[in-house]
Amino acid sequence: MAEIASARTEDRHQEPGALARIVAVLVSVLSTPLGLIGAALVLLVVFTALFAPWLAPYPATAINVKERLADPSWAHWLGTDQLGRDLFSRVVIGTRTAMSVALTALTIALAAALPLGLIAGYGPRWLDALMILVFDSFSSLPMIMLGLTLVVLLGPGLGTVILVIVLYCIPSYARLVRAQVLSLKSLDFIKAQQAMNASTPRILFLHLLPNAVGPLLILACLDLSTIITLEAGLSFLGLGVKPQIPSWGNILSDGFAVLRKTPVPVIAGGLPLIIATIGFTFFGEALRDALDPKLARRRST
Repeated sequence: MAEIASARTEDRHQEPGALARIVAVLVSVLSTPLGLIGAALVLLVVFTALFAPWLAPYPATAINVKERLADPSWAHWLGTDQLGRDLFSRVVIGTRTAMSVALTALTIALAAALPLGLIAGYGPRWLDALMILVFDSFSSLPMIMLGLTLVVLLGPGLGTVILVIVLYCIPSYARLVRAQVLSLKSLDFIKAQQAMNASTPRILFLHLLPNAVGPLLILACLDLSTIITLEAGLSFLGLGVKPQIPSWGNILSDGFAVLRKTPVPVIAGGLPLIIATIGFTFFGEALRDALDPKLARRRST
């Protein structure tokens, strides 16, 4: 009982330390110009995705042929497309589509890559070599060809887009976890656990996993812009979400069909992609520098 009470006391003492570290990292991120710009743009994208139904002035799928290809005005801030649909409303709802696809795919990829990377790094060498071969095989596949194959097999839709993104992300994430495990498993605190006959799951999930999560989350934050762009690209090519679902890729695809008449739909679909890419890239870079000050000093010299 005394040991349990002392363990609980230690946990209570550790919680403020963890919270203070999170606050310190956020302060460090926001203290740099790039981090501040990135955080502001990320908050803008997240806020738009969360409150999209209330921010959109019109239903995103409402057709009004009489106002097709209208120029930007007070009634339609970004104009309308070839079917008279309000482009601002479609961009706002498309933000929710982009973030929901990206976060869902990222969560699945992280959940799959963590155990695979732990097993590859801590397991026997033959298993490590086999898993690296599988990772290399998936990494060598062109994403467009993989997307085409899955569309033929499963049909276009959100599920197909998420599956393509998951298969794209898992190899790189698992490799990063494996590299972290290989660098950690020869350290003294891991050898001490092995000497005390600690079980493999205990070593993996209580000692190796917490040290591998940090770099993985930084990579995931940096990859969010790539994932959003990949979803838009697949939708632009007709391999992603269905045309009736508002998404940035669908807006771009519809805009290129009428580009000779007006460039407004292309601008409306491309601008949020630029904002999201800049925001998540700047924020991820600032977060990496905050968690690894040595890297930040090395890059500044």
